[in-house]
Amino acid sequence: MSDTHAQTVRFVRDTMLPAATAPVGERGAVKWLRENLFAGPWNSALTILAIFVLYQALSSIIPWLLNSMWNAGSLSECREILAAKGDTSGACWGVIRTRWHQYMFGFYPPDLYWRPLLAFGLLFIALSPVLYYGSRQAATAIAGAATAFVLLALLGLGEGAGRLAVVGGVLLALTALAWVAPKKLVWVTALYAPVCFLLLWGGSVWSPVVALLGFGLIVAAYIWGQGVLGTVGSVGAGIVLAVLFWIYIDVPLAIALSAVVPIGLQPVASNEFGGFLLAIIIGVTAISFSLPLGILLALGRQSNLFIVKTLSVGFIEFIRGVPLITLLFTASLLLQYFLPPGTNFDIILRVIILVTFFAAAYLAEVIRGGLAALPRGQYEAADALGLDYWQAQRLIILPQALKISIPGIVSTFIGLFKDTTLVSFVGLMDPLRGVTQIVRADLDWKGIYWEPYVFVGALFFVMCYGMSQYSQYLERKLRTDHR
Repeated sequence: MSDTHAQTVRFVRDTMLPAATAPVGERGAVKWLRENLFAGPWNSALTILAIFVLYQALSSIIPWLLNSMWNAGSLSECREILAAKGDTSGACWGVIRTRWHQYMFGFYPPDLYWRPLLAFGLLFIALSPVLYYGSRQAATAIAGAATAFVLLALLGLGEGAGRLAVVGGVLLALTALAWVAPKKLVWVTALYAPVCFLLLWGGSVWSPVVALLGFGLIVAAYIWGQGVLGTVGSVGAGIVLAVLFWIYIDVPLAIALSAVVPIGLQPVASNEFGGFLLAIIIGVTAISFSLPLGILLALGRQSNLFIVKTLSVGFIEFIRGVPLITLLFTASLLLQYFLPPGTNFDIILRVIILVTFFAAAYLAEVIRGGLAALPRGQYEAADALGLDYWQAQRLIILPQALKISIPGIVSTFIGLFKDTTLVSFVGLMDPLRGVTQIVRADLDWKGIYWEPYVFVGALFFVMCYGMSQYSQYLERKLRTDHR
């Protein structure tokens, strides 16, 4: 065999050749360009057309941005300065420098800017256990960044040392808590709503404290009535008691306590809110409340109880069939007629309620799609383990359905946040239309067009892009399939 092999095979290699460098067309930037931009005739033609369109757009936008003017008190002064430089096509960002406070706070009293800034910083600290529960590094980083931002903003506004010490002490204490016990920040999340209300609107401290008693009634009814009424019955009874308490007892009790112990902050009317402060208030509140309401509506739509299913379907289809602007006009004009006489229902609160209902109806359909995507075996496995309905939903069904629904949920959130600009139609000063029209009506800036809209659009993009990136991070974190 060996002799035959030696006679038929002239050469047998006994060593391996060294690895050779790949051809230029199969590596690096050349390979990427060939595969992604010039993979074929049509792809190459589209690439060349896109480059041409991009060049035409950037050749006008970049000089306009590079030739910007910030130090101008009016549009005419800005154009004079640009004309002296030999080019009048630059952007006049002086309108943002002189009117930034209106874009951020509307007509909120300037001496009280520390209150919305503190509420904004506390918002991120309250969100940290929701977004990164139990993560010490993430909670500390978020709290530290919020503290630094608020303190730098207050320094830029020229706040006094006493106020800086109080605000900085509160935020630094919460940052230390985030490092020592990040899970304890859940209490900040639970108490954020009344604290934020007190900071923004001011007034008596007893108003948010008494309002919290209504939620205490829900918890008490759930604890004491679960053995008799069951989970659904006890929660429903608690909600009914809380609503009756808020309608008939809340305001008189808060007034009585305020008369006995007058503690509070300087009140601020809702018509003084505006800009991104208003957009963040409506957007964050509606997002926070629409998600649990949407989950309940999605479960109700799939319920076997005829009344529950009918009410859920009717609510979802009615809200989804009516434009949001119609609901906002309803909140502005009609909602007050359904309340007891003499009730002063704040316009911002009315808008938040209707926007929350609108988002909840769409979220219900998104979550129902996630529930429908689960195989029937998941429900049967829950039954085989002896779990009741709520245990099965909490431990098995909803975690999987919500994970599937993350892209749709975040898309709804982003759309909701952008739709806050529609509140200008009911007299509120949103940053896109309400504040911008006021600024452009000023004789000093009459005729300016692009700069205000570019500024507002850029801030909306940053916020919406942040939500989108977090949703992608959450999808990667929750991905359990094999890669």
